[in-house]
Amino acid sequence: MSITASTTKYEKIYSREKNKVEKKLNGLLKGKQPKSLYEPCDYIISSGGKRIRAMLILLSAKAVGAVYSSAYNAAAAVEILHNFTLVHDDIMDNADKRRGMPTLHIKYDLSTAILAGDNLIAIAYDNLLKDSPLNAKRVLQTFTQGIMEVCEGQSYDKEFEVKRKVTIDDYILMITKKTAALAEMCCSIGAQIGGGSASEINMLKKYGLNLGIAFQLQDDLLDIMGDEEEFGKKVGGDLIEGKKTYLFLRALEKSKGENRRALEAVIANKGIRKNQVKKYKNIYDELDVINDTAKQVTAYTAKALRSIKKVKDDEAREMFTWLANSLLKRKK
Repeated sequence: MSITASTTKYEKIYSREKNKVEKKLNGLLKGKQPKSLYEPCDYIISSGGKRIRAMLILLSAKAVGAVYSSAYNAAAAVEILHNFTLVHDDIMDNADKRRGMPTLHIKYDLSTAILAGDNLIAIAYDNLLKDSPLNAKRVLQTFTQGIMEVCEGQSYDKEFEVKRKVTIDDYILMITKKTAALAEMCCSIGAQIGGGSASEINMLKKYGLNLGIAFQLQDDLLDIMGDEEEFGKKVGGDLIEGKKTYLFLRALEKSKGENRRALEAVIANKGIRKNQVKKYKNIYDELDVINDTAKQVTAYTAKALRSIKKVKDDEAREMFTWLANSLLKRKK
């Protein structure tokens, strides 16, 4: 089978399973009252996305010998949880756009967004329980631990906004909790629902963890390199907000003289103006930190792929590989 034919095959499987999760999500809140609560919840759930976390649940269940349909409710649950984190993240970051659409607190108001976020997490738990009758306690513990890690990561992220000295190791810890822990949790829960052994669960957790770190580093890259319409968020937003990303911290490590002073000004001023983004992108280019970050994305992706070499189910193993490589090349 040619590479193109293989890619098409995996895209079809991804699309087929994504559509099944999408259908479940789209039907979840229809007709629920009060409208003032459920309409905003539906707005965020139905706003699309790649549904990667749902796919990690499904593939992890398949990898240990179960069928995709055994984990559709859990797949919906992690997408709902992910959207809950986005609602609150957007509020904390004062973001006005998500996936090319107004963020929830902009479209409605702050109070509505907070309440909708709270409701989403309850809906997520309700759906998760539908797929885990035999091992509900363990699955719920894993899910709850994942939420705690995300909150810890978000807290580090906010802490870094006012902390003058942040290291690259600090940053990796933050994204491990804020982003990668959720991917790790998905792989663990999918394998648990599928009846996987301890060793199977552990190898899939490693895949999720390293894939999650690679995903966030790629997101950092896209923030400065992406096309705004395709990316769905303003380009250079991390610099404008004064975020200490891997690129920024690596640039700070490598910089001297005028470049160093310009980067330190970002910390002192807690961000930059939109018309300064090009200047800082040029600094990143000059210091070669875009290439440094791309190498890290490749390295963490390779770690993820090494973790799933012993997956027995051919389709799941090949899909995991295709998914990791697709995320490596993504543009949004």
